[in-house]
Amino acid sequence: MVSARPFLILLVSGLLLLSGSAQGEEEKPVVIEDGRKVSLEYTLKLEDGSTADTNVGGEPLVYQQGSGQILPALEQELRGLKTDDHKKVTLSAEQGYGVVNPEAVVKVPVDDIPDGAREVGARLVAEGPEGSQRLVRVREVHDTEIVLDLNHPLAGQKLHFDVRVLGVE
Repeated sequence: MVSARPFLILLVSGLLLLSGSAQGEEEKPVVIEDGRKVSLEYTLKLEDGSTADTNVGGEPLVYQQGSGQILPALEQELRGLKTDDHKKVTLSAEQGYGVVNPEAVVKVPVDDIPDGAREVGARLVAEGPEGSQRLVRVREVHDTEIVLDLNHPLAGQKLHFDVRVLGVE
């Protein structure tokens, strides 16, 4: 096939020089799209302005776009960004970790909870029958039972992300 824009190849004093359509064209930057490995720096703030999580000054968050490793709504908002882009993203509770489910509360015997975790606010990791793990919080402590909250700690919260793309591969 003959190109519409011809190339001129010159051999001058042992140097190969190219001229034509390839010269002067800029490479398009790699953007976040499904299958790409992405490195991020982020800060997550809650509605009250408190910082819930950040990795600024630490290890970047690395994930594969489109694989469900981060919140789907956040993943969608990052689509199309490139290295060094910065974006602020606000997600509703429904887009984040869901609304608080009042039925996601269970009572367990005191003896099922380690001694050091028998206080309101303590966080534990519970394991499901198929080996999945989830974070649970102690909600109430009574003489014979402890009430555990199985909702994600950020359920019911509006999430404010401040994200900087460190790399896209």
